Amino acid sequence: MTDRALEPTAAPAPSPEPAAPEPLPLLSPREGVPDVVGTAAGLADVVARFKAGRGAVAVDAERASGFRYGQRAYLVQLRREGAGTALIDPVACPDLSELGEVLSGTEWVLHAASQDLPCLRELNFTPQNLFDTELGGRLAGYPRVGLGPMIEDLLGYHLEKGHSADDWSTRPLPESWLKYAALDVELLVDLREAVHDELESQGKLEWALQEFEAVRTAPPAEPRAEPWRRTSGVHRVRKARNLAVVRALWERRDELARRRDMAPGRVLPDAAIVEAAARLPRTVHELRAVPGFSGRTRSADAVGYFAALEAALALPDRDLPHHPPRSDAPPPAKSWERADPAAAARLAVARPAVTAIADEHHVPTENLLLPDLVRRLCWAPPAELDDDTIAHYLSTGGARPWQVGLTAHVLGAALRRAAAHAV
Repeated sequence: MTDRALEPTAAPAPSPEPAAPEPLPLLSPREGVPDVVGTAAGLADVVARFKAGRGAVAVDAERASGFRYGQRAYLVQLRREGAGTALIDPVACPDLSELGEVLSGTEWVLHAASQDLPCLRELNFTPQNLFDTELGGRLAGYPRVGLGPMIEDLLGYHLEKGHSADDWSTRPLPESWLKYAALDVELLVDLREAVHDELESQGKLEWALQEFEAVRTAPPAEPRAEPWRRTSGVHRVRKARNLAVVRALWERRDELARRRDMAPGRVLPDAAIVEAAARLPRTVHELRAVPGFSGRTRSADAVGYFAALEAALALPDRDLPHHPPRSDAPPPAKSWERADPAAAARLAVARPAVTAIADEHHVPTENLLLPDLVRRLCWAPPAELDDDTIAHYLSTGGARPWQVGLTAHVLGAALRRAAAHAV
């Protein structure tokens, strides 16, 4: 026997991981693309079909953000076993309350429901039971929670997502857009089943149900006190008189946008408003020379804009917008060290404590507890820092029971620790 025969043989190289199968392209709905429903008779047929259907109903809506004024729906898509897919034109059928009634005891499946529920509410079409596949995916710890990636990762199909930013107020809607819209609900109930099973296996199903109910019952957002202050670039405008010009031009633009049913940015860009407020043109001709005010329609609008500008320049000092409305929100955290070192110390221990819990449970930090609620707690904590008091504070601030159960004790301990170090 040779020495070579006594040498240990090399371990075989590990077999490569089998490659994940390529996702199958989802090219068309199972029953084809249905006709768009735009009549009372057509809607009555949808109501009857979906009343006779079985199981959960997939719901989606398409808006015309960036094209039209507001966030109304311009197409509503539904799918239910035994009923097939329906595409409804909510401009022609603006009241879906009868359809909502026949689905009142049914679970509705939406993806990123908070985006669609407001426009569905305008149609008198709201769920009594909700499953949000996007929010469920976040709680389950999936790294990609868009509808296309989730369908690809969980169901093995590739879903084209090419028309989400198109102008859905277009009439008639192109056939390719309708196919896209129908495919958005084609596998939504199947996705719900996969997400549900994963949440259940991780022990997070109850967490998700609490979150879904919070989304479903969330009140409409309060209108902003001074929405014109959201004009992009307004931070560069320092003087009150110039700010009054921004406000006047913004309000004039909003009036025109509402009247024309156009997105305000298409009527006049924010940059044009800010530039005009900086230059303070003295004539209509000078205003038309400001970038953004050229073109046939905008040039014609310049007379009205200039009148608004002149009115703003003539305002008495008492009517100028000197300061933003007072907010009860804490100041930016970067200023805490100077403004309130004790609050900064509390935040320095609270943030990593919440992050550690989120990491442990594979949940995004913002889904575990809203960062704004953590900041408010650290900026103005209750007098008593025991666990029950912290739990009550979090609940009053909108935290759900599962969030309070995971975080109240840890936050209480962190704040007590910071208080002890400050003594």
